[in-house]
Amino acid sequence: MSSAGVLSPAAAAATDYYEEEELESAEEEDDRSFRGRESDEDTEDASETDLAKHDNVDYVEMKEQMYQDKLASLKRQLQQLQEGTHQEYQKRMKKLDQQYKERLRNAELFLQLETEQVERNYIKEKKAAVKEFEDKKVELKENLIAELEEKKKMIENEKLTMELTGDSMEVKPIMTRKLRRRPNDPVPIPDKRRKPAPAQLNYLLTDEQIMEDLRTLNKLKSPKRPGKLHLQYEGDVDNLKCDGYYKHF
Repeated sequence: MSSAGVLSPAAAAATDYYEEEELESAEEEDDRSFRGRESDEDTEDASETDLAKHDNVDYVEMKEQMYQDKLASLKRQLQQLQEGTHQEYQKRMKKLDQQYKERLRNAELFLQLETEQVERNYIKEKKAAVKEFEDKKVELKENLIAELEEKKKMIENEKLTMELTGDSMEVKPIMTRKLRRRPNDPVPIPDKRRKPAPAQLNYLLTDEQIMEDLRTLNKLKSPKRPGKLHLQYEGDVDNLKCDGYYKHF
């Protein structure tokens, strides 16, 4: 073999030595590079942690500020409500006042209408009561007058019937003048006369016609002597009914 193609043992050993040094140097650089990266990562993590803590503190402070602001606003509104100057309170009070006035006005109108209706009903009922009273008074008066007239008519009818019946039934003796008998006169022969038939009044007229005839007869007859007759009106009238006209025997 030639000298160019084959290395001697010393050259081979030197070559191995250099290769080992280069390898160690490369490993050291890798270690430094890795440690550098770890250090950078730790720094970044620390920065992120600090930033998160800072953000958390800011959020808490912001919430606290918002709470304080809301609390102050509520206290201010409460004070305004107590003083009556709250805008929303005034707005709602104005609306309530309008509703109150409207309802009060409607109630007054309703009261007025009801009062007028009651007055009209009162006047109507009063007129009806007065009219009913007057009608009842007239009716009562007419009924009493009719009742009294009926009683008067019955009494007059009884009186006329008793007077007329008493005259017809009363037998008046015929006064005859007797002359003294002369010595040469014959003895008188008794005259057989027919007994006078009792007076009888027969009619078939209405009660009104009978009463009218009785009044006429009562006016034409002579005054009666005082006396009391006891006759029944209905029985006498039934006995006096006949063929429609008066017959006096």
